[in-house]
Amino acid sequence: MGLWDKLMGEFIDVIQWIDDSNDTLVYRFERHGNEIKFGAKLTVREGQVAILVNEGQLADTFEPGMYELKTNNLPILSTLQGWKYGFESPFKAEVYFFSTRRFTDLKWGTQNPVMLRDPEFGPIRLRAFGNYTIRIKDAPTFLREIVGTDGRFTTDEITNQLRNMVVSRFANILGQAKIPALDLAGNYDQLGQFVLQRISPEFETVGLELTNLLVENISLPKEVEAVLDKRTSMGIVDNLDQYTQFQAAEALRDAAANPSGGSEALNMGLGLAMAQRMNDALGRSAQQPTAPAPAPQPAPQAAPPPLAPPPLPVANPYYVAVNNQQAGPFPMDELQQKAQTGQLTRETLVWTQGMAKWTPAGEVAELAALFAHLPPPLPGG
Repeated sequence: MGLWDKLMGEFIDVIQWIDDSNDTLVYRFERHGNEIKFGAKLTVREGQVAILVNEGQLADTFEPGMYELKTNNLPILSTLQGWKYGFESPFKAEVYFFSTRRFTDLKWGTQNPVMLRDPEFGPIRLRAFGNYTIRIKDAPTFLREIVGTDGRFTTDEITNQLRNMVVSRFANILGQAKIPALDLAGNYDQLGQFVLQRISPEFETVGLELTNLLVENISLPKEVEAVLDKRTSMGIVDNLDQYTQFQAAEALRDAAANPSGGSEALNMGLGLAMAQRMNDALGRSAQQPTAPAPAPQPAPQAAPPPLAPPPLPVANPYYVAVNNQQAGPFPMDELQQKAQTGQLTRETLVWTQGMAKWTPAGEVAELAALFAHLPPPLPGG
């Protein structure tokens, strides 16, 4: 091995990127004067892609692996440079490393409430937030469209733009879905999938892939939530009278358990009891009919109004003996149905209030009409 080969071996470049951060998307390998020696070792690890840029023009892209930068590995750069010096002199190029892993837990949220028309509450304002996951899908496109000449590009430099895209599409989808506010919690997954499908093509135009989007919460304004809590409390209480009695009993119990300091609890219990009494009195007075106002005297020439017909008498229900067992009582319409189906005959024993004993149905005057359309029993039957 000659002296020149030995010196060249000692000064061979090693180009690599070991990322110790969790937010770096793109890193430009720093080299003084951007000079890279012929035969340099380029190491691209899993979860990375490397791009060589020569004089502002994208030259070659490298997937994970180890490369020796020679003419057979750089066909595009070889064409651009011409390699006038027999492939032994340094060449100037920039090396950009792209992290292709997934960047998770990126936050999105509505800075201003989204105005919607709810079918139950009417016009309402909603706020929403969640998280999403991205990764670099097309490194050359991402370099041209977003990174440019940035030597270290992090997620903080693009999350604001991505968040605005997500929020804009989410507000649009939420307005078109017309899902009631109280049913939104059961549709978080569907909303996330709709936004993901709608916005993924826009991410791809800049070389990114939106792999996941989650809706964590959709909330109402605090004032509306307070009113909704009151409405929920009313639904839980249900019976106000029983709730008032319960509160009064609890206050009296606390007063008995604390004789020295129970005056306040006792006063509250007495107040609740008095309110209950007043509520009962008002309820009874509301139920009692008020005295009608005296009717004005009709003119002498006016005819008196016709009398209303008296109410029809209601027949008493009857008990029926079925297999020596008492059944009923049955109203008259059910007895008529039983007579038509043969379940009630003239010999069936019946009884109702006011009768001294069980009597065959055919001998009861009130029930005799039920058998008028039926023939009498055969002789000797």
